[in-house]
Amino acid sequence: MIAEAKTLPADFRSLIRVKPKQGHKERELDFAGKSGNAFRLILRQNNINPLDFSIILAYCPPKRTQIFRLCRYNGKSHEHTNDIEGNTFYQFHIHRATERYQALGAREDTYAEPTDRFSDYNSALECLLEDCRFELPDKRQGRLF
Repeated sequence: MIAEAKTLPADFRSLIRVKPKQGHKERELDFAGKSGNAFRLILRQNNINPLDFSIILAYCPPKRTQIFRLCRYNGKSHEHTNDIEGNTFYQFHIHRATERYQALGAREDTYAEPTDRFSDYNSALECLLEDCRFELPDKRQGRLF
């Protein structure tokens, strides 16, 4: 699912602009991948702490209301522990859906790895878009006349 090409609309930046919602800002954007699979981009950022954010790519299975979180890019706002591996860290990190954690009854995206590839909300969004095969709209300026 992550490898499936995903095309963003030309105005996607305005479509993902987060809006106030009970102590944080949030936005969700549903879209289809090139193979027709349904996905949802979920963006959240704390109103007070700019390092408290989560940017999620989820798969939306047909005829189901529950989403499946494929990956989640989190800020440096909390400590994370991988129970199976027994490692704990306090860094920016990327969660990935794994079969091992699902087999234990944990959420699909419980496993995470620390990263230095992003340092804020905007750079985390850019990393997710790059890692998850999003095709960005052409930035070339159109003709004026």
